[in-house]
Formats: sequence, structure tokens, C-alpha cells
Amino acid sequence: MAERILVVDDEKEVADLLELYLINEGYQVCKFYQGTQALECVERQTIDLALLDVMLPDTDGFGLCQKIRKNHYFPIIMLTARVEDVDKINGLMLGADDYITKPFNPLEVVARIKTQLRRYHRYNQAENAQTVENEGDELEVRGLVINCRTHKSTLYGKELDLTPREFSILWYLCEHQGEVVSAEELFEEVWKERYLDSNNTVMAHVARIREKMQDSYRNHKFIKTVWGVGYTIEK
Repeated sequence: MAERILVVDDEKEVADLLELYLINEGYQVCKFYQGTQALECVERQTIDLALLDVMLPDTDGFGLCQKIRKNHYFPIIMLTARVEDVDKINGLMLGADDYITKPFNPLEVVARIKTQLRRYHRYNQAENAQTVENEGDELEVRGLVINCRTHKSTLYGKELDLTPREFSILWYLCEHQGEVVSAEELFEEVWKERYLDSNNTVMAHVARIREKMQDSYRNHKFIKTVWGVGYTIEK
């Protein structure tokens, strides 16, 4: 069955062009010019990947991304005319997997989509294998309980709403408690890809985990940043 791509962009010409290229590649396309309609579609349809424009008439792409991430884990690529690093990091922190700056070559968008889908399917396969291998494993760190069998984590008895990647990062840090784990090691372990020096993905995901755990960056209780080295959960 063809994979289904959600395209959300209020520029009709851009949305129509992306739809044409994606259909030519064999994908099904759900196309919308507003975020509210797109969110309704996500709740009705099975979506494999979303392309979200940052600037929308009824909302912004970052807010739409955040709402989608509450219940769905498929890849999200942001389409933005902004080039500031703060906007890119903001998108990653809210759950986006990649971003593309306008104007763009539609062939590049298609290539990025294929890369994200391959990564997503490979990650899910690795997660399933890891769950079987570590069935029954549970770690506890000062009120944080993380269970690899149920893929759930709780903090002081309250369940943490973690994405699969966030869970894998936290599990790996707990599993290596007392050790300093580099961003490169975390990325290659969780994403199963080669790490690039300019990659801020790990930093954005760790910041999001801290936010969900209400764990201050400066007055941390769990994840400590060791500058120039990596991250650690101290014993």
C-alpha cells in the first residue's frame, strides 16, 4: 500500500507542486492549506510523514507540529522561509525531524522524505528488536522508573509522555548511569546513522526530555550536561 504524505502549506502553488511530485513518486497525498483541517485529517487517516509550512493562516506550523506529536510519531519535516538557527532548534524541540528552507528544489524535498521514511522504518524495526531482547528490563533512578518491556516511563508515579526517540535516549542514559555519553554516541545509537559535527538534534531532544521531566538545565536532578563531552545521569 502506498505511503501517505500530509502536505500543509497555504501557498497553493507550493502545495500543488509538492503534490504533483509526490504522486509521481507513488505516494498518496493529503493536501491542506490550513492547519485545522490538516489536524482533523491526522486523526482520521493513517499518515506516514508530514510536510508542515511554518506560516499558516489559522495557526503556525510549530504549534501544529506540537499538537500532532501528542499522539503520533511519524516523521515531520518543517517547510520554512526562516533561516535563523533559533527557529530550526525550536522546531526540533517541538518534535520535528527535519526542516527545509524555502525556496527549495522539489526533488530535494522528495529525497528528504525518502530518507526520513527509511530512517523511521529502520528505527521501528530496531525498537521492536530491542524490546524483545530486553524484555522484562526495568531501571529506576531516584523516582524515575523506565521499563523497556512496556516502553513506559514514570517520574514519581506520573507517566512521562515521551516519543520513541526520547524514550530511547533516556533509556540509554539510565542504562549507562554514572558514565558520560557523547552526543555522537547517543545519535548513532538511537538514530542508527552517522553523526555530523553540526548536528543539533540530540541537544534539542535532550532539552525536550528535560522539559517533560521538569528537570532544569542549570539545577538538574537527572540529566547533566558535561560541556565539551556529553550527557550523564549521575549515580
